[in-house]
Amino acid sequence: MAKDRTLFACQACGGTTPRWLGKCPHCGAWNSLVETAAEAPSASKNRLSAGPKGLAPTAALAVLSDIEATEVARTPTGLGELDRVLGGGVVEGGVVLIGGDPGIGKSTLLLQALDALQHAGLDTLYVTGEESGAQVALRSRRLGLARSQVKVLAEIQLEKILATLDAQQPAIAVIDSIQTLYSDQLSSAPGSVAQVRECAAHLTRAAKASGVTIVLVGHVTKEGALAGPRVLEHMVDTVLYFEGDTHSSYRLIRAIKNRFGAVNEIGVFAMTDKGLKGVSNPSAIFLSQHSAPVPGSCVLVTLEGTRPMLVEIQALVDSGGPSPRRLSVGLDRDRLAMLLAVLHRHAGVACADQDVFVNAVGGVRIGEPAADLAVLLAITSSLRGKALPKGFIAFGEVGLAGEVRPAPRGQERLKEAAKLGFSVAVVPKANLPKKPDAAWQRATEGMQIHPVERVEEALQVVRGMA
Repeated sequence: MAKDRTLFACQACGGTTPRWLGKCPHCGAWNSLVETAAEAPSASKNRLSAGPKGLAPTAALAVLSDIEATEVARTPTGLGELDRVLGGGVVEGGVVLIGGDPGIGKSTLLLQALDALQHAGLDTLYVTGEESGAQVALRSRRLGLARSQVKVLAEIQLEKILATLDAQQPAIAVIDSIQTLYSDQLSSAPGSVAQVRECAAHLTRAAKASGVTIVLVGHVTKEGALAGPRVLEHMVDTVLYFEGDTHSSYRLIRAIKNRFGAVNEIGVFAMTDKGLKGVSNPSAIFLSQHSAPVPGSCVLVTLEGTRPMLVEIQALVDSGGPSPRRLSVGLDRDRLAMLLAVLHRHAGVACADQDVFVNAVGGVRIGEPAADLAVLLAITSSLRGKALPKGFIAFGEVGLAGEVRPAPRGQERLKEAAKLGFSVAVVPKANLPKKPDAAWQRATEGMQIHPVERVEEALQVVRGMA
């Protein structure tokens, strides 16, 4: 009897190899190859390879300009911060994938959203593969949702879930989680690459065919990326990441992909004993309440999607040993080393023998280069031991030549800072309007704006304020 042919599939990217390797040749992950049975060639594939006569008839074509395109209707979830990230609400037939660390609050948030949609008159379904119905009911009571009418299905077999979706026809269904599902058509275990890919594909096709909005909860790896094949993120319409320190009461939800809205939008929640509550003014979280200005602190106006946010950047410069440390939390460490070199070369401020620690307050992660100027000013403030003026903000990208480049939507950042009472700003010169109008003057009334073009010019402005 012939031996069944086997392949080795990567648990990280889904790529296959005929033999086991320590490192995946497709994505470079180590020890991620698992032996799986190779799929037998189907009869349809043999017919297609027979020749042109075996091909299916061609489909009808449409001209792009003749296709009627209308704005998709959105249904608010009842949670304002979640709606902001989704682009205004859930879309009929859309598929959303949300991932995050264990215990971060994914199930809590989705249960609250389903209850709010149920109160709005929509039929909802919560499919749990990790908990029993009694455990979900206990959580709903802890959240103050004792009279919730959300339907719950404790099931992990894909075919039964699809049959329930077809029979109930809910407006929105949550699958918690996609890694626990399995299909009888595959012999591999739940959570394997093949099972996750096929279950997600079947659920996506069901959502598009029936108009049911499906939310998939996904596990994450120890590096923080979504577990399973990368094709999972390509299948769905929206990918959300739930971030935050489990020791902090604040959570951030960020859109990485959104076919129906803007990406890199951010929603802020506070974890309470009654669940997650939206934070309407997140700038208050990321600003420390100092009774007086302290050295090493500079407020940055960062941009998360369409929302300007004020974040405090703290720096501590201390005498180091023969191997000084450069450590950053919430900021790119390599960029910190580059900024220190620019500070030394173009501004004459040497930190080669100093330990430099930089932190973004509140656990937020800042990836945009507009934080460069605020980081440099915080470092020089700590090194000199002199605090920046009260109500001071800064933003701008710093280049290797020492120039200060403009930040995207700089005028909106300044208006947000002026609205919150900040009175002194050091910003790139290119971010100021060439011909200020009356609306701009009203929005920034009472704010001293110092436009700069180079790093040394920014340091001179700050020294003149001391």
